Amino acid sequence: MAGDDLSTLGISRMPGHLIRRLHQVSVSIVLEEASKAGFDLTPVQYAVLSALQTCPGIDQATLAGVIAYDRVTIGGVIDRLVQKGLIRREVSARDRRARELHLSPQGLKVQESLTPVVRNAQAMILAGLDEKERETFVELLHKATEAVNEQSRAPQRLPGK
Repeated sequence: MAGDDLSTLGISRMPGHLIRRLHQVSVSIVLEEASKAGFDLTPVQYAVLSALQTCPGIDQATLAGVIAYDRVTIGGVIDRLVQKGLIRREVSARDRRARELHLSPQGLKVQESLTPVVRNAQAMILAGLDEKERETFVELLHKATEAVNEQSRAPQRLPGK
């Protein structure tokens, strides 16, 4: 329509819209950088590997809380990582019905190799900000996210907290 400007819709300055857009860019950058480095992993799969390095032996429900991911959907992510040989499920010694999740040796190697790639991607995501702005932005994102964590369909739940 002649004369229309998308900014008049008001979404160009809405936090939700901007967060969604930044998320799209973030996923694209991480996927591209991981691919360039020879890895076929999504940001969520990397989050699983990182969580299991930090919290080995946690179960699927705990893992979902640690990375703030839907408990139902995490099953498919775990299945794909098991198929890739990056993680393994083990019967819990404490509860024979429960399955503990662990990085495989290959999973640990991939996680350690991919970490610098993901860290570099983080800098690329915030390339428009100087170092002080990046620190402030991340602190504000953390503060805003923590304030609404309980309103999420997949709130973050850290073990022992």
